[in-house]
Amino acid sequence: MDIETKSLIERYSQPVPRYTSYPTAPHFHAGITPQTYARWLAELPQDATISLYLHIPYCDRLCWFCGCHTKHTLRYEPVADYLRALHAEIDWVSRQLDGRSSVTAIHLGGGSPTLLTPDDLLALKRKLAGAFRIDAAAQICIEIDPNDLDDGRYDAMAAFGLNRASLGVQDFDPVVQKAINRLQSFEQTKSVVDAMRSRGVDSVNLDLLYGLPFQTEEGLTRTVKAALSLDPDRVALFGYAHVPWMKSHQKMIPETALPGLDARFAQAQRAASLLVEAGLQPIGFDHFAKPGDSLAIAARNGTLRRNFQGYTDDAADALIGLGASSIGQLPQGYVQNIIATGDYSRAVLSGGVATAKGLALTQDDRLRARAIETLLCHFRLSASDLEGFGAAGRALMAEAQAIAAPDEDGLVKMANDVFAITDRGKPFVRVIASRFDRYFGTGTARHSVAV
Repeated sequence: MDIETKSLIERYSQPVPRYTSYPTAPHFHAGITPQTYARWLAELPQDATISLYLHIPYCDRLCWFCGCHTKHTLRYEPVADYLRALHAEIDWVSRQLDGRSSVTAIHLGGGSPTLLTPDDLLALKRKLAGAFRIDAAAQICIEIDPNDLDDGRYDAMAAFGLNRASLGVQDFDPVVQKAINRLQSFEQTKSVVDAMRSRGVDSVNLDLLYGLPFQTEEGLTRTVKAALSLDPDRVALFGYAHVPWMKSHQKMIPETALPGLDARFAQAQRAASLLVEAGLQPIGFDHFAKPGDSLAIAARNGTLRRNFQGYTDDAADALIGLGASSIGQLPQGYVQNIIATGDYSRAVLSGGVATAKGLALTQDDRLRARAIETLLCHFRLSASDLEGFGAAGRALMAEAQAIAAPDEDGLVKMANDVFAITDRGKPFVRVIASRFDRYFGTGTARHSVAV
């Protein structure tokens, strides 16, 4: 790595948000109440499309790298109790919608949704089918832990309607796996991929991580090549976010074993080059997909979006989050449920709803959300992208001009009223996007590094 690149990494590696929303979740507040949420749902048009995210916040093993809201349990009783509350919340949302809107996507995340018994998974699908109008072509994705699976669960997922499977791989190196408490062999992962495809699942997504303890560029190369041998339709290549001040279990990871900024950058670049060489199309700054995949098509035709699941081709008008800590995104703003599972369940089962906080969008929020999402999806921003915002859109493009003018590092350029991020600047797109964030630096939130 040359000195100039090292200098760029040092200067542009500051902690910034991942921008799966704008404004970001640390800026949500308690002024958004259950009554606010009920009104927003009631205001959705009859023909609106909705996407459902269901959070299952339990795992039967705790992976030390994980930054999600989840709990470790070796007993199923807490899971069964939680499901009763989840069913009740589904009923509450259904009542607010009163038959309006159709579901075009369902995503089960966690935690480990595959921890559910086959009977409970199928009961959940029946509950959803009774509460909502689910489009026959709805995209249904479940996040899969290969250690939870058996034939009964495979068959239940197929009966649920699963057509996109998402598998966490992280790294196949046993030394790295031990350091993050995530033992998972290549053979296990392959068996899941084979089982899913034999049951007609159209698409398989693999999640890989760089920046893990004891991880090396050579070891990650072996992992990427092994993952590619499974012929994935999509690959997400995430940088490990070390945030022990938020997730205390990450303190189990020895910080001295974490690769430095230069090594993280080299790992990301090496993995990305291998994925592209294998024929996958780069999507934004951390996804890759086969050219015929709907995500790649969305990237090419300008309809790629970004939400709490990352890059997506989901074009729904509203995202409804169900379960503890879940976040919903509606035209009016964001809502987030109570995070603690016990408090969530008590709130819902008492006849209410679990909305804890959120944020109502201002016009400036919408403008900057559009700008940041466009940059993260397409690495460029033009006046035409903001033409619906009138004078405010033109003022933001003037901000872009002011950002580009003094850039001596060659990360951005302004030409023909287009603010473009150069190839050199793409690894630092989150930092560049943060310059359009009016909230950044105004609160107490801490973030992971941007490379």
